[in-house]
Amino acid sequence: MACSDKELKINELIEKSTIIEQRNPARYRLKLIKHDLDPSEPYRKMTFGERDLKKPNKTILMVGETGTGKTTLINTMVNYMLGVQREDKVWFEITDDQSKQKSVHSQTSIVTVYEFYLQQSPTDLTIIDTPGYGETRGVELDKRIAISLHSLSKSAEGIHEIHAVCLVIKATQNQLSERQQYVFDAVLSLFGRDIAENIVLLFTHSNGAPPQNALKAVKDAKIKCAVNDKKKQVYFLFDNCQSEDFEEEYEKMQEKSWNLSHSGMMGFFKFLENMKSKTLQMTQEVLQKRKQLEANVSNLQLRVQVKEQKQNELKQTQDALEKNRKYVEGKKNFEYEAEVSYMEKIPVNQKYGHLTKEAMCCTVCQENCHYPGCWWVRKLSWCSMMKKGHCTVCTNKCHYSKHVKEAKIYVAKTKKEKRTYEDLKKEYDGKIGDGVSLVKKLEEELQELEKEKKKLLNEAYYSVETLEMIALNTDSLLTLLHIDFLIEKMKEINEPEKAKKLEDIKKRAGEDNTGGLKYVKRLQQK
Repeated sequence: MACSDKELKINELIEKSTIIEQRNPARYRLKLIKHDLDPSEPYRKMTFGERDLKKPNKTILMVGETGTGKTTLINTMVNYMLGVQREDKVWFEITDDQSKQKSVHSQTSIVTVYEFYLQQSPTDLTIIDTPGYGETRGVELDKRIAISLHSLSKSAEGIHEIHAVCLVIKATQNQLSERQQYVFDAVLSLFGRDIAENIVLLFTHSNGAPPQNALKAVKDAKIKCAVNDKKKQVYFLFDNCQSEDFEEEYEKMQEKSWNLSHSGMMGFFKFLENMKSKTLQMTQEVLQKRKQLEANVSNLQLRVQVKEQKQNELKQTQDALEKNRKYVEGKKNFEYEAEVSYMEKIPVNQKYGHLTKEAMCCTVCQENCHYPGCWWVRKLSWCSMMKKGHCTVCTNKCHYSKHVKEAKIYVAKTKKEKRTYEDLKKEYDGKIGDGVSLVKKLEEELQELEKEKKKLLNEAYYSVETLEMIALNTDSLLTLLHIDFLIEKMKEINEPEKAKKLEDIKKRAGEDNTGGLKYVKRLQQK
């Protein structure tokens, strides 16, 4: 008996696959070409089929908390494009479990790009998968995903436009979890304002009824997404049961499940067909600003701490001169004790441990110029904190050759040290002009330190302000991680208006994303 065209097609696909599990439906993994990328690239790329440049290509970004069924949804898209029906009794998959990979590259590859080129399909599909988002491994892992997307958008053969950002949510949810709010905030914080109309909701584990509670949960969390002509959120329903073993007693239920997902996928692809792509140019600007903000504020906190310690040291010296005025007037030597500030380099994985194992530090300024977040570039000149060969972060804006990248960072410390009046005079010998006392010189130094501290704090404030103007998610939790520090310091330097604006950002973001903020703070305390 001759095979039908459909049977031939299925057999051809099976020949291009490896068996995962022999049952009904039989599970197969399609054989993909794994691209041999530079190990420094923080993403991996896998391809099925050959690209036809004459055909349109749609690119989607999949985002979802672990356990929402995102992986099954990716495979559902593939089976839909392949034209697989329930009666074919097969199920094809392209995804794999990264955690089981042993190679160095796969361990550091956070983002996976699946290129799916099908000869009989009118459109090719590129799926960007972000596994691991919101897992308990912490905020640092999620920052790596941001870095991966940034690298992907900048590479010559990478992704330069996106047609849809798919937020995967369980239809049964009554509210978004703290971790889920953090996940969506972390992703939406990466994009410019122009991407909002390309964000679509994909509800999994659905029974076919409108997910009113889940939709309300998304609205309550103020998640921006596409809306239809009636100003309602655009969403599609799926039941993640297509790959499960068929059972006769549940045949009708399973058939209903299959049809629901098929209908949802049909609607999604129609939506995708009509979507105009958004370039990632603004996204690159947002990512760059976020990285610079984080590096700047981290560095500024250290520099402000050093200046405050130096101020304290000078004040103790002033007090000692006042208490020993008779010795000063008599030009006699005396001894006093002061808390002296100094810098020390410590391993990253000690008290200040992060998943980021390295930092770029300036050996001249003794500062951490890119920490946390500097983990994948091999050459210091490639670091995102460098511009025209010079650092944009450290005090003296030193050349990259004056920097080192290693698993150590500078920390500001103090130690009690005994000093003498003679030592102090020698230290200031040549710094004091005619008619200027040592006490007066110390006061001038304190004023200069305060002026420098204000300048540093204003730099950080303007970074936050710029980010507020260009980012889709203006009140990002990544910004909020630094905001308490900035509010406190703005009040100290008598900048009430700036402190008030930062407090408004914090309040607004706290109201919009209370759960996400709690999640981040809890991770930081671990």
